[in-house]
Amino acid sequence: MRNLITVAVMLGCAILAAPTLSHASYTQTRHPIVLVHGVTGFNTIGGLINYFHTVPWNLERSGARVYSASVSFVNSSEQRGQQLANYINGLPAAKVNIMAHSQGAPTARVTASLIPHRIASVTSINGVNKGSKVADVARGLIPPGSYVEGGANAIANALGDIVNALSGSSNPQDGVAALETLTSRGTTSLNNALGWKGVNRWSCAGTNEDVWIGGQRIKFFSWTGRSVWTNWTDVTDPFLGVTSLAFGNEPNDGLVGVCSTMMGRVIGTHYDMNHVDAINHLFGARSWWTDPVSLYRSHANRLKNRGL
Repeated sequence: MRNLITVAVMLGCAILAAPTLSHASYTQTRHPIVLVHGVTGFNTIGGLINYFHTVPWNLERSGARVYSASVSFVNSSEQRGQQLANYINGLPAAKVNIMAHSQGAPTARVTASLIPHRIASVTSINGVNKGSKVADVARGLIPPGSYVEGGANAIANALGDIVNALSGSSNPQDGVAALETLTSRGTTSLNNALGWKGVNRWSCAGTNEDVWIGGQRIKFFSWTGRSVWTNWTDVTDPFLGVTSLAFGNEPNDGLVGVCSTMMGRVIGTHYDMNHVDAINHLFGARSWWTDPVSLYRSHANRLKNRGL
């Protein structure tokens, strides 16, 4: 009788432990995940404030290996892409899965063109893959070669240098190049140079999940939100409310139009999430309806199930 009770207890413990063990490896991808910040971004400030607020920890707690890359605060996507390639080449991994926000998306696509053999997947999160009308408006208000441009560039570069100091980086800054690369014209030029790999030249849609670059098959994914005002306690929402005026009636996240974000296999564009919510900021203030952290976690599981 005692043996039967012992067996029953052991079986019960195994049943109770099974979900926990499964959950423990939910985000355990084959290749590590590299998070890439957008324009005016950083990896971490003083080791206390992460660009992707709580995202690295929430991926790591279920088995993922996560790195947060540091590229220029402001610079062209080409320059940032080379910096990211250098960073990835220094990692102890044969391949990586890139998850990139905002300008991080074209930055990552440049990287994929430079070192395709090191990239397993590229995921665009509210990415500027066809330019931003906000950048178009800003470029129109800042004439090339003007004193206004010079002053704005000096301020942007100075802020970038401060971020370098706070994050322990030494990335070069170029505010004018950052603005140019994010305009519709600048991004079109970049896409032409990259052969429109993963980006649909002709319509508001994604492309195939499998993208071939330099003889290497790389998985491309994207998602975005289409809301602006999502949390009354978030002080970034009013700013995005103003910048969203550049889009008129076009669905957008406050800084990027929904059509511009589509790349590779589009996971979703319906999320109640703005451009800042996409990185779980400001410090977790977000919509009640969309948890951005859950999107990262479910996507890591998607990559895991594809053997990536």
